[in-house]
Amino acid sequence: MIKIGIAGTRGLSTLMGLKAIEDVEIAAMCDLDEKHLEESAEKIGGNIKKFRVFDDMLETDIDAVIIATPMQCHVPQAIAALEAGKHVMSEVTAGVTMDELWWLCESVEKYGKIYMYGENYIYDARVQQIKNMVAAGLFGETYYAEGMYLHNIGDLFVYPGGKTSWRSYWQCGIRGNFYPTHSIGPVMQWFPGDRITEISTFSPGIRNSLGLKQDSGTTTMCRTAKGNLLNIRVDCTSPRPHNMSFYHLQGTGGAFFSKAHDEDIDRVSFVSDENPAHNMKWQKLEEYEKYIPERYRNATDEQKKAGHNGGDFFIVEDFINAVRTGTQPELDVYKACQWTAAGLLSGLSVTNGGKTMAVPDFRKGVPNEEKIIKL
Repeated sequence: MIKIGIAGTRGLSTLMGLKAIEDVEIAAMCDLDEKHLEESAEKIGGNIKKFRVFDDMLETDIDAVIIATPMQCHVPQAIAALEAGKHVMSEVTAGVTMDELWWLCESVEKYGKIYMYGENYIYDARVQQIKNMVAAGLFGETYYAEGMYLHNIGDLFVYPGGKTSWRSYWQCGIRGNFYPTHSIGPVMQWFPGDRITEISTFSPGIRNSLGLKQDSGTTTMCRTAKGNLLNIRVDCTSPRPHNMSFYHLQGTGGAFFSKAHDEDIDRVSFVSDENPAHNMKWQKLEEYEKYIPERYRNATDEQKKAGHNGGDFFIVEDFINAVRTGTQPELDVYKACQWTAAGLLSGLSVTNGGKTMAVPDFRKGVPNEEKIIKL
């Protein structure tokens, strides 16, 4: 039996996934807000232990923690959990400073426990489908992709009781792309074995009337080690309908273009004798259903209820399997830090006219002389 502790009521997004897996028990939960803690414990059910203090929860016999607290708490709590001998799955982003990212890598290496990045957008069935189509060679050589996270969060800067939310500081109280991983993570699935080496970020400035420092949209251009280009756009203050998962992929043999709104469709086009490069036509992505991973096509109703058509179940399943086997997952600490670093460095870039910033090579055993920000 694997015993899980959940930190933060946001962690309830994993509830259905955890309950759908055998030999897993949600044994404890921690939250500073006592009212939310009581309500969340009631949703979980059973004899769950409740804590206001995170360190107190770590002293129990849980095996792993799911960290779903405000982003400035992620690294301190992850390090505390690793030091206490617990495995960790952390919500995005991995941390809020570059130094924190190095501390996190060092702690995972030191204590040898599982660390998994909770980037659930990667587990979207459509993202996984395109990944399989890339592997099958349908797109030829992929070289360009776009990812956009357009989500007005103007109603989240103040808590219902009137207290200022952490989002007013750690998200929209700073310049640059504060939340890149829902875009970077999925598109990097389509460039296997590659990593981001440098970024440049641009914005139209601060046009919101909220009194916050966050840009009214940022565009971050990411160059990879293999010379590929990613265009990552994030906008959380402009007035517009939400579109939190828009993607575009271009290869030498074809292209993918996701739907722009609920009434739209996902589409692909591939070069062929019937579809020549100079006069290509779109097809519905759904015509390539066979490339959806088998576990998504065979997902049970219970698994699908976990959210994102089963995606929220499969990310939890992969974490639990990693804990059981003692094998670091695909979404390990190094990918978590690389994708987070692209956003952290974007603040320096955008405030310096789009200056190109080198992204460190997060890998096991990086020497201290490489743990720097290169200007």
